[in-house]
Amino acid sequence: MSSTVSAELISAPREGEGPVRYSIAIPLYNECESIRPLYERLNAMMNALPHSCECVLVDDGSTDDSLRLLREIAQVDRRIVAVGLRQNAGKSLALSTAFSVACGEFIITMDGDLQHDPADIPRFAEKLEEGFDIVGGRRMRRTEGLPQRLSNKYANWVLGKVTGVHLHDWGSGFKAYRRALVSDVPIYGELQRLIPVLALRRGARVCEIPITVAPRTSGASKYGMVRKLPVIFDLITVRFLLRYLARPLHFFGTAGLLAMLAGGGIGTWLLISRLFYGVQIMRDHGPLLIFAAVFILAGIQLLALGLLAEMHVRYYYESRSRIAPNEGASIFRMKD
Repeated sequence: MSSTVSAELISAPREGEGPVRYSIAIPLYNECESIRPLYERLNAMMNALPHSCECVLVDDGSTDDSLRLLREIAQVDRRIVAVGLRQNAGKSLALSTAFSVACGEFIITMDGDLQHDPADIPRFAEKLEEGFDIVGGRRMRRTEGLPQRLSNKYANWVLGKVTGVHLHDWGSGFKAYRRALVSDVPIYGELQRLIPVLALRRGARVCEIPITVAPRTSGASKYGMVRKLPVIFDLITVRFLLRYLARPLHFFGTAGLLAMLAGGGIGTWLLISRLFYGVQIMRDHGPLLIFAAVFILAGIQLLALGLLAEMHVRYYYESRSRIAPNEGASIFRMKD
């Protein structure tokens, strides 16, 4: 598993079965009242789905009986894979764990609080079979209050402008992905909302389908407004990764040159003042002289940091210069 948090994996024997087409990844935290109804709906959906599928249910360190119920279900239904994290690690790490455990060619993520209807999964599967790599669920009937709906609408607009990926509903946890795009995507913090952006770095076709979100009937929301604030910092991280991951010197070098120009400009003005106007620099402009020195030193350090980062990136790409066909390169040769 990619997670650094220890976990318990429970599943029934699956000998003699063919490859799994769809993996349904569901993170859970203190949802013991929802697990039985959720399994009944998933079971009905899987029986009707024409393709083989599995459900990876990740208990994110629940303090109630969620893991015990998942263990009981996984031991009698071989399509259910239950994973129990030893401590609460957050939704992103729970999804990352599910991605590392899932065996399907496609991965569908949804919440386990009964607000997402498993009956919508065949519609996601239909779009995946049409050739789309990422399918997002767009919530049409929202259950939040007006302030949260307005904040979500503004957040979706900002995310679209910053990332260049225009989705109507970034916050929806009901999404589907081609496994090859997300299996190695690093997910931490609150990056689960930005998985489409991280996956699009590898090239992907994206679409959205409307979904209906039911009101929560049991338990309490684990991801309120306060938990959404760190998305701002994750957005900055993703923006940096998208623009400068392969050319870090462009970022650090630009910042370093600006700092050196600022320090050099201040230093030049102080030198002219001293030589031509007899100004006592330390007496009249001592703090300004210190600022000039700090700017110049900071600029040199930023340039050096950019060069070091550039060397790491160069080493990484040189080590991957020979790409096998199954790692993203298609090779065609004329037959003799």
